[in-house]
Amino acid sequence: MKDLMLVHIFGADRPGITSAVSSLLAQYGVDILDMGQAVIHDALSLGMLIRIPEGGEAAAVVKDLLYQAHEMGISCKFTPVSSEGYSHWVDAAGKPRWIVTLLGRTISAGQVAAVAQVLTANGLNIQSVNRLTGRPPLDDADPQRPACIEFSVRGNPGDVRAMRMAFLAIAADMGVDIALQEDNAFRRNRRLVAFDMDSTLIRVEVIDELAKAWGVGEQVSAITESAMRGELDFRQSLAKRLSLLKGMPSEMLEKVAEHIPLNDGAEKLVRNLKRFGYKTAVISGGFTYFGEKLQAKLGIDYVHANKLRIVEGKLTGEVDGEIVDAQRKAELLQSIARNENISLMQTIAVGDGANDLPMLNLAGLGIAFRAKPVVKEGAGHAISTLGLDAVLYLLGFRDRDME
Repeated sequence: MKDLMLVHIFGADRPGITSAVSSLLAQYGVDILDMGQAVIHDALSLGMLIRIPEGGEAAAVVKDLLYQAHEMGISCKFTPVSSEGYSHWVDAAGKPRWIVTLLGRTISAGQVAAVAQVLTANGLNIQSVNRLTGRPPLDDADPQRPACIEFSVRGNPGDVRAMRMAFLAIAADMGVDIALQEDNAFRRNRRLVAFDMDSTLIRVEVIDELAKAWGVGEQVSAITESAMRGELDFRQSLAKRLSLLKGMPSEMLEKVAEHIPLNDGAEKLVRNLKRFGYKTAVISGGFTYFGEKLQAKLGIDYVHANKLRIVEGKLTGEVDGEIVDAQRKAELLQSIARNENISLMQTIAVGDGANDLPMLNLAGLGIAFRAKPVVKEGAGHAISTLGLDAVLYLLGFRDRDME
């Protein structure tokens, strides 16, 4: 295993550098055992781990590369690699890989330092860093422009949950979002995204809007908040809230539906998911009337929610059929996955309330969206600083991939 060498080429980037270097190495019959390249602000860093064949002259390769680098106006550095060092590098390939996604409106050195410190403390080594968002102009005045960096890391963390809690603490302190995912085949092959509806796909709680229209808004909102914090059983809270809507004319449903806003990024997210071939679902403790409105507007594939019971044109304060509570949400996610013939590891669930946690924990990737702290901690992944379309960054998509 003699004549192993790490070649590092750096300087101003331009077309033809890789072609020229690899062509020269080809003249000596060199094997390229590993190769990586990054360009930041037109500054190139190209690395090649090479093996010079038996009978080859390392000195000649070095001399010719140095001459060529000089001719091209770039620099070249050489580091011999021992057989022991090479074996250690090969063995490291068996360590698990992880993806850490840092999301915010801007990315600061302090945020990167905080993330890197958690990684180092848990024995993880950064292998590569990629920017998923576009290049911001210096005179950018758009306060809604996102910023996202993705770290590819390798190692065996001792306590993944503790790492996630550390990232949640940093996120809360620095106004960013940080997600940690194992980089496996399932992460790159998600096929279904299931959404809660109220306060997730849409900006409001429908039952609160109905209550406002019916004049019982404060009473219902208080019950809703308590349920979202996990202080009330969902079935009990739903029954209490619905009882306050008894007698409401059904035509008021349409009037309320006309003024329900989508959450930031919802249309962009669903549009791109459909474009990339994902199936989408609404699994909600809300109401089918409004879920079907969303289905028509966004092109959602599945809708499961509670059906309001209406008799003689008025709400009875009850629902027809089985109530979609926390456990039922998880069961419905399983059912849709079976219907689509996919693994649960290929599913994503997005929600904001305590009743979403069983579904979030069952999915391959569970995301708490603008949720209460208890839900963020239970889900393990959270988006609070950006819109729903930030889910696309957790899937590894770049701005240039999106419409």
